[in-house]
Amino acid sequence: VCRSNKSPWVCLTCSSVHCGRYVNGHAKKHYEDAQIPMTNHKKTEKQEKVQHTVCMDCSSYSTYCYRCDDFVVNDTKMGLVQKVREHLQNLENSAFTSDRHRKRKLLENSSLNSKLLKVNGSTTAACATGLRNLGNTCFMNAILQSLSNIQQFCCYFKELPAVELRNGKTAGRRTYHTRSQGDNNVSLVEEFRKTLCALWQGSQTAFSPESLFYVVWKIMPNFRGYQQQDAHEFMRYLLDHLHLELQGGFNGVSRSVILQENSNLSASNKCCINGASTVVTAIFGGILQNEVNCLICGTESRKFDPFLDLSLDIPSQFRNKRTKNQENGPMCTLRDCLRSFTDLEELDETELYMCHKCKKKQKSTKKFWIQKLPKVLCLHLKRFHWTAYLRNKVDTYVEFPLRGLDMKCYLLEPENSGPESCLYDLAAVVVHHGSGVGSGHYTAYAAHEGRWFHFNDSTVTLTDEETVVKAKAYILFYVERQAKSGSDKL
Repeated sequence: VCRSNKSPWVCLTCSSVHCGRYVNGHAKKHYEDAQIPMTNHKKTEKQEKVQHTVCMDCSSYSTYCYRCDDFVVNDTKMGLVQKVREHLQNLENSAFTSDRHRKRKLLENSSLNSKLLKVNGSTTAACATGLRNLGNTCFMNAILQSLSNIQQFCCYFKELPAVELRNGKTAGRRTYHTRSQGDNNVSLVEEFRKTLCALWQGSQTAFSPESLFYVVWKIMPNFRGYQQQDAHEFMRYLLDHLHLELQGGFNGVSRSVILQENSNLSASNKCCINGASTVVTAIFGGILQNEVNCLICGTESRKFDPFLDLSLDIPSQFRNKRTKNQENGPMCTLRDCLRSFTDLEELDETELYMCHKCKKKQKSTKKFWIQKLPKVLCLHLKRFHWTAYLRNKVDTYVEFPLRGLDMKCYLLEPENSGPESCLYDLAAVVVHHGSGVGSGHYTAYAAHEGRWFHFNDSTVTLTDEETVVKAKAYILFYVERQAKSGSDKL
């Protein structure tokens, strides 16, 4: 109807193809138009079949029933739904066969410099695999692609032993879940591992992370449904649940045995958060020292807080949009945000400190120091803030370095750190496009083997450093520098 080629859904009654509910919703309209007025309370089987209630997503091959308003796992006695899936897969494979031959010839004729191909006029990465959007799941895709390019973290999960959660006839077969299936035998670690293994395999087709998304729905109720979610919130929930599952053991293999398999993650490198340490805290875990001083009696209170990421305010002086007369005004940098986070500040009336010496709430100052830096420093820029009635986005551009982010001046004891131990190089950036947290779109930039890629759901394109540094970053992933390479600093 609308000539869109996005999110095609095929009706399993009449085989007509319409766009899904997240495009223009013509598949749902097709179902509504086919409804038969209920003249009697009882309907015949013939009337049931004519109502076009069941359709299939041609991208993920999931079956959906509009009457139940849910995805379904059932098949007919003759296995007709599975036959439709196989037919669609054969069509998809045949469509890509000629394209693969053409690409193979291009690769054979090109130099070793090019693992890249020109497709539809854009430079596409042959070795990179995109992630299909399952309905506003770009927030998840951007985080998954970013984490997949943090090598030490990604390699740990990819090297875990495979776990078969199903036995017998269903082993190894693709399954299609419903929200009410009641299957408690799910493993976030296992589905996360499978997804990471599927990326960077050189597949020409995007990977559909539907099994992982099903587990996310199961164990993270906040992310059920198909509305847009906050990528930073998802990242925190994902890391927290991976951490908790690894602590509890993994399919009979104890957490301690799993951790011992990676000799690089010694006990001294781990920061404990909510119990025993895991690879999550070993890679992302750091420690903050929170100092609060009473301005009346001078009593000082110190507290140590573990963290997996730092949420940084964009200073208020940079938040206002520039007018034509202010185009040459000061530019906000990542150092400005870090300084705002760590500088001494006086707590306002709503955050008065309970002084144990004065025995009442008093005016006080607060300051953060970083006691221990993590191997991967995750910085979240607070682009969304609440006003009286709604959540606004701070669209200010924040300048950030690709290499040599120096964190030494924010350390509690910088004299105990080596000259190179506080330098970080950028590994990935998550960007939010749009005006609101409940809308818009997420993409990610990430470095892989010295080249930068742009991950936009199913599409992965090679890009350059100049494009990356112009991005309005939302989440930044910096990896601790291992060897001496240059002296560029923030």
